[in-house]
Order: sequence, then structure tokens, then C-alpha cells
Amino acid sequence: MKSVSTGPVTTIAANTSLPQNAKPEAAALFPIFLRLEGRACLVIGAGAVAQPKIASLLASGAKVTVVAPRAGGAVRAWAEAGEIRWEARPFVPADLDGAFLAVAATSVTEVNQQVFQEARRRNILVNAVDDPPHCDFYYGSVVRRGALQIAISTDGKSPALAQRLRQEMENTYGGEYERWLDELGRERQQLFAIEMDRELRCQWLHALASRKSYEEFVCRLRVAENGEDQE
Repeated sequence: MKSVSTGPVTTIAANTSLPQNAKPEAAALFPIFLRLEGRACLVIGAGAVAQPKIASLLASGAKVTVVAPRAGGAVRAWAEAGEIRWEARPFVPADLDGAFLAVAATSVTEVNQQVFQEARRRNILVNAVDDPPHCDFYYGSVVRRGALQIAISTDGKSPALAQRLRQEMENTYGGEYERWLDELGRERQQLFAIEMDRELRCQWLHALASRKSYEEFVCRLRVAENGEDQE
């Protein structure tokens, strides 16, 4: 096989082909945070599996439609409050018309696969829960501290590992990060409101987000909290 030498690393030339018995590696997932506010999102299923998916879509500001013959208490409450639209019937392909994103979360594999196939035909992003081969995207394990989100994915190979890493990160990144990030946001706005050299502004922004800056913030936070406790 022809190769091109690049010092200590050897790469396969672009005009060569893989051996017949070689299996190409799967493409890497593209990490992305989507803005779903105001977008039409469809969830098929309304039970225990679907409920957290619906909740996450609502938290993102999505316009959620749920299709399921029966629904759990939380889903019924959301529907009664007007937070979602619930169609109490089985799924039909036309439910996908106009949807930006779909989640298949029923207990029936055949239904979930039908949703996947119909969504794919319409070029709609779709996730069939707990069925990696029928997913365009996965729900990662997420650490949330206000506006800060740290998402972890194992490409569906080990959700258990993703959960363990999330637990470790939750211990590493405490609730103070939410308040610190809010302060960083305000300071960033102030810097951009001032006419200054771009490179200098960049240096300031990196200094504000440094470990030293974080430790100083935590110290100020503790002093303030201790002062309040003594009053």
C-alpha cells in the first residue's frame, strides 16, 4: 500500500484504497449544542422513558408535541397546563410533518424503528431511545451549572461510563461555577463595551477565566457567605 511519510507519522495516501478485509472506522460524532427555542419537536411515547426527554425539550424552549395513546401523570399535567400538545392516539407518519427533531420513546421496538425510518425519509433528526443504530443523535450525560453545560458521550458504547464521568465532574464543578460564570458574562459585556485593542481584550478575557481568577472568586464568595452568617 502506498504511503506518504510525514516524519515520525505515516499517513495513507488519498488515492489508495483499503484492503478488502479492512473495516473503515465509524465517523466521529459531531459535538453540538442546538438552539431549540420555538422549534417543533415531536416525541412518540409518553411513559417513564419519554418523560425526561420531554422535560429536556421543554427546558430548551421547544414547541413539543407528544403522540401516545396513554400518558403518565407528568405528561398529562404538561398537556393540561398548555406546555405541550398531546395527541392521545398511535403514531402516524404525518405526525412528522413540520418537525425539526423527533424522539421515539415507546416500549415497542417496531414503532420506534418506524419513526426512525419515516424521520430519515424526511431528513428530520431522530433519536430512538436505547437503540443506537436508529439514532442521528444521542442524549449525553450532562453536568449543568446554570449556563455551564458539560456534555459527555461515549458514542453509545458505554452509557454507564458516561454516567460515572458525569458524577465525578459534578463533584469537581460545584454550584459556585454557576455564579462565577454569571460574573464572567457581565465582565465580558463590559470589556466589549469599551474600545480597546483586540489582542488586549483577549488577554483580559483569558485572565478572567483562569484558575487563579476562579480561586479568587471562591475566596470572595466564602467571605461574603461567612459575613452573612454572622449578621
